[in-house]
Amino acid sequence: MNTYDAFPYRIDGRGRTGEATRDDWLHGLIEQLLFTMPGERVNRPDFGCGLMQLVFAPNSPELAATIQALVQASLQQWLGHLLRIDEVAASSEDATLTVAVRYTVIESQQSGEASFTRSLAS
Repeated sequence: MNTYDAFPYRIDGRGRTGEATRDDWLHGLIEQLLFTMPGERVNRPDFGCGLMQLVFAPNSPELAATIQALVQASLQQWLGHLLRIDEVAASSEDATLTVAVRYTVIESQQSGEASFTRSLAS
């Protein structure tokens, strides 16, 4: 059985790196990619999606289309060897951004979903 490192990183009760199921691991990979700004990672300046830059953009059908295209392209570029992206849905309301991703795991051909909501309101 494969084991995967948990996200966010943590130490388990045995003093070792926390483990996660494959589904939780994939969810964590998607989350890291979507909410990392390009330039934020040392030695990987082009990693990330830049999604949070769009939270305060005026809500419109064009914004939703831009978010969907941005997420789709980033997921394909960075996780395309693990996942086939079936659908990306995005919505922005006030300072809250919601992104839902439906995907198929290439290795097992099993479907999965991941949904994320972020708010920058104080």
